[in-house]
Amino acid sequence: GGQMAELSKQDRIKKLLREDECPFFADGDVEFYLSENDGDVNKTLYQMLLVKAEDTTLNVTGLSCADTSKYFRRLAQRYRPNNSGQLKGG
Repeated sequence: GGQMAELSKQDRIKKLLREDECPFFADGDVEFYLSENDGDVNKTLYQMLLVKAEDTTLNVTGLSCADTSKYFRRLAQRYRPNNSGQLKGG
């Protein structure tokens, strides 16, 4: 088959976090958050995007810092677990 290799969970998460354009997490962070979320990719993405959104020093090319924060928060909403209206301690 000439189709692309299936991305690992970690690679998929990194891609969806826009880590190529806007690196933020250290090596091993994806694995850590994945295990925290019992291997659930969407929950992991939601948590990691919110963490990323909190850092106002990040700069995605073409977006100011404030926009970057809003951008990652908006991405996080895509992966928000439907059953939880609130994050723990939120």
